[in-house]
Amino acid sequence: MELREHKSSFFVYFILRLFVIATMILQLFRGNYENVFLCILTLVLLVIPSLIQVKIKIELPTALEIIMLLFIFSAEILGEINAFYIRIPAWDTVLHTLNGFLMAAIGFSLVDILNRHERFSFELSPAFMAIVAFCFSMTIGVLWEFFECGMDTFFHLDMQKDTILHSITSVMLDPNGGNVPVTIKGIQDAAVNGQSLGLGGYLDIGLYDTMKDLFVNFIGAAVFSVVGFFYVKSRGKGSFARRFIPRLKNKDKDFLSIAAENSDDAEHEGARVEKETENGE
Repeated sequence: MELREHKSSFFVYFILRLFVIATMILQLFRGNYENVFLCILTLVLLVIPSLIQVKIKIELPTALEIIMLLFIFSAEILGEINAFYIRIPAWDTVLHTLNGFLMAAIGFSLVDILNRHERFSFELSPAFMAIVAFCFSMTIGVLWEFFECGMDTFFHLDMQKDTILHSITSVMLDPNGGNVPVTIKGIQDAAVNGQSLGLGGYLDIGLYDTMKDLFVNFIGAAVFSVVGFFYVKSRGKGSFARRFIPRLKNKDKDFLSIAAENSDDAEHEGARVEKETENGE
């Protein structure tokens, strides 16, 4: 019943799953066991949207679910294993912008879901809901950058990609030891321990990448927060925002509970018929 309800998203999931399995087999033959682990992780992540709908009983709009599946595939298989982060400079920027957009949508849904919960009940104006969604998205973005920094610090994965700079400014270059920033322009090369890096400039260690990621996350979060604001203000009449905001499942769409109830009814009916048969005998 879930498959019939979400034919498009299941088709995308099925195709992406085949690609991931094919990639995993190829990486296994090549002996790239770290990439094999990434493929296994991707397969697990691809199942999460379905688990959310079936187990937690939260309905994910088809558009949102498909974007989530493509996002996972693009980040892990295309970005990491096929090195799209290096081959396509804007790849990371696009994904972080999309992440800010999606997390703002989820932030909107959290307010709505909590408001419908039996133990929680509160109402926020459209402006406050937009602020909550924006802050939620930015918090997720910051936590991800913490994760990247931790991976780089302890496991040397270089998740925070470096940037080649041709000028730097620092108060540490002040010859008088004061707090006066000194700028070096036109940097064409940098050397470490007397050996040239051969990069054509000075190597920044992740700072610019982190700030760029947070900035584009900010843009994505701000865009959807504005869209969500007008969606809530119009009492949910906007069709665009509705495609990205999760909501609680309606009882007639909670197929797992319906199946369980039908199974219980069948068992009770079977027990009743068996008891009547025994009494007739």
